[in-house]
Formats: sequence, C-alpha cells, structure tokens
Amino acid sequence: MGSVESSASGEPSHGAFHGPTLAAQHHFPTREDLFTGAVEYVAEERSAALRALPVQGRAEVVAALVDLYTGPLFRAALHLWVAASNEEQLRPRVTELEARVGRETHRIAVELLGADESRPGVRETVQGLLDMARGLGLANLLTDDTARRARVVAQWAALVEEGLG
Repeated sequence: MGSVESSASGEPSHGAFHGPTLAAQHHFPTREDLFTGAVEYVAEERSAALRALPVQGRAEVVAALVDLYTGPLFRAALHLWVAASNEEQLRPRVTELEARVGRETHRIAVELLGADESRPGVRETVQGLLDMARGLGLANLLTDDTARRARVVAQWAALVEEGLG
C-alpha cells in the first residue's frame, strides 16, 4: 500500500492517505452510493455551468455550449458513464441523472438561443447542435482539435442561425 509523506518530517503519513477514504466511507456507505454521489456532483456542476452561461448572440451561445462539452466536467461525466455502463446496479442511476441533465441542457439552450420550438424543425436543430457538441467533446478526449473545432463551430453557428430564423 502506498503512503503519503508528511511535509514536516518526511515520514509516511498514512492518515493523510486514508483520510479521504475514511471520509468517503462515512458519507457513502456503499461503493454504489459513492459512485452515485460522484455522478450527482458532476451532473450538478455541469448544470450550474450551463445555467451560468450569459445570454449572448447565437454564435456565442453555440461556442459556449461546445466549450461545456469539450471541458473537464464533460470529460469527468464521460468517465463515470463508461464505469456505469459495465455495472448493472449503477446504470439506471446514471441514466436517470443524465436524462435530467440532458433535458435541462436542451431547455437552457432553447432559452439562450431564443428558439421557438413551436416552429417545425427548431427542436431538432437545437438537439442536433447538442449532439454535435457532445461529439466534439468525444473527439477532444484523445486529441486537441481546437483549430478544426473552431471551423465546425462557426459552420454550426451559421446553420443554427438559419434553422432558427
């Protein structure tokens, strides 16, 4: 088992190593509870970041949405999704939370874009934007494709403007 050195003495400090583990066990009695707590935390942080986006022009909103999907919170969520996909007892909890975050993301995107979903094709345009942003977030996991992404985002901003009128 590894240890962490105390900064004062240079001696191993097993308490520092075990502290977070013991604290986690106190708040989360089971592995599933700990995992669900992590998923809930990341979901809430993603929602808070989304709610904090300022109302701007549509091109800026498109870029800000893509930034959320290519940032560290989405990356953390992806890792949790992958872990949950292999665990029967976790999958329903993660699926439920992600459905909630997805609905909230769509609702806020509609609001920020000033989209009228009563018009044909508008709902699909917004959902296509979010799907594209998620895809760019996936692509960003292995390589930094900032230059290509900037061109894609600019084109999607034009498509969104055209699709929303």
